[in-house]
Amino acid sequence: MIQSNRQLISDYPIMEHFFTIQGEGFYSGRAAYFIRLAGCDVGCVWCDVKESWDAGKHQIQSVDTLITEVKKSNTDFCVITGGEPCMYNLTNLIDSLKAIGVYTAIETSGCYPLIGEIDWYCFSPKKFKAPVDEAYEKASELKVVISHPSDFEWAEGHAKKLNSNCKLYLQPEWSKQERFLPMIIDYVKNNPKWRVSIQTHKIMNIP
Repeated sequence: MIQSNRQLISDYPIMEHFFTIQGEGFYSGRAAYFIRLAGCDVGCVWCDVKESWDAGKHQIQSVDTLITEVKKSNTDFCVITGGEPCMYNLTNLIDSLKAIGVYTAIETSGCYPLIGEIDWYCFSPKKFKAPVDEAYEKASELKVVISHPSDFEWAEGHAKKLNSNCKLYLQPEWSKQERFLPMIIDYVKNNPKWRVSIQTHKIMNIP
């Protein structure tokens, strides 16, 4: 069930949550607890967690339950992802994580305004639904998935709108990595403001 007015809530539809290693982007290689919220209306054709789209198919869990599990991991870093996590009011979840000393990051398409004071905002825009303006202001990291040659120009269009401190990443779509990774490497060599992101968790065979 999507919270249509995104009111303050203490329970969220959760597809999964687990302790792992962040595999992508700026914090790649860092131990992280992942909380994957269910529910998404963006509809990326290459999404590798399509089972997260229907929130009604997943269990509702309380913030207290999630925090208990995060504490068990002894982590200092938590990634809130989806689905599309910004469909929900994340205030209680984020504040509860911060209260136990956990640095919080979010992975979002930027299609909805964020409700909650996140520490790190990973903005991964999609062609299937336009981002809101605030995504460009809040972005700590831009991560563009490359699955077609035109995506490089599309990525540059987003980069022009960002705040000056945002880190820029190009990431090959996993099933097309053999084709696009060499193109990304060449592009980054010629455009050093960008960095390469790889889904290293898939290489390590971890969630």
